[in-house]
Amino acid sequence: MIYDKIKELCRERGTSVAAVEKEANLSNGIIRKWNKSSPTVDKLQAVARVLKVRMEELIP
Repeated sequence: MIYDKIKELCRERGTSVAAVEKEANLSNGIIRKWNKSSPTVDKLQAVARVLKVRMEELIP
């Protein structure tokens, strides 16, 4: 799941999912919802930028 991958990357970088959401200008709790729905490309790109990874690395 995308959420699990993002959570893992956050843990590796010493940050939280909430902090990534805030820095990416996403609404609070939206990344967790990606377990049940797919994010838009622009939101996924924003998270990838914050985590400094390629967008493809977020997709399991």
